[in-house]
Amino acid sequence: MKQTKNETAVITPTARVTAARLAIRAARPRRLTSTLLWAAQILMGALFILLGLVKLSGGGVQEFGLIGAGQWLRYFVGAAELAGGIGLLMPWLAGLAAAGLAANMAGATIINATVLHNTTYGGMVWVTLVLCAVFALLGYARRQQIKALWAAIRR
Repeated sequence: MKQTKNETAVITPTARVTAARLAIRAARPRRLTSTLLWAAQILMGALFILLGLVKLSGGGVQEFGLIGAGQWLRYFVGAAELAGGIGLLMPWLAGLAAAGLAANMAGATIINATVLHNTTYGGMVWVTLVLCAVFALLGYARRQQIKALWAAIRR
């Protein structure tokens, strides 16, 4: 049979979502690695949901007062930690949330090392540095999911 005109494929939004889900599913790591990553993500997610809620409900006023940027920063950091903690518990957002929390902890490390170094909060630089490394490793382990999510968004 002869083709008389050019045919184009029609890609529906449903097909794009299905393709994105399949790409994210294909980007999953092996079973043992995935189990260990999920254990770390659940632990860190619960911790950062709690930390974000504490900051949003009024905790850390003195620490953010010493920083000198104002209390809006406490609300911003609390919201970022809450969103990152929730994102760590969602399979399609886990890598992106880990990358965001790594950036958050990098900022906290810099602030603790430079601004708060002579206060009681200055010793937290090591805690935030370790948390930054943990989130960077989680983000690196989920890098294929981040790429698949980015490809799904770009379509």
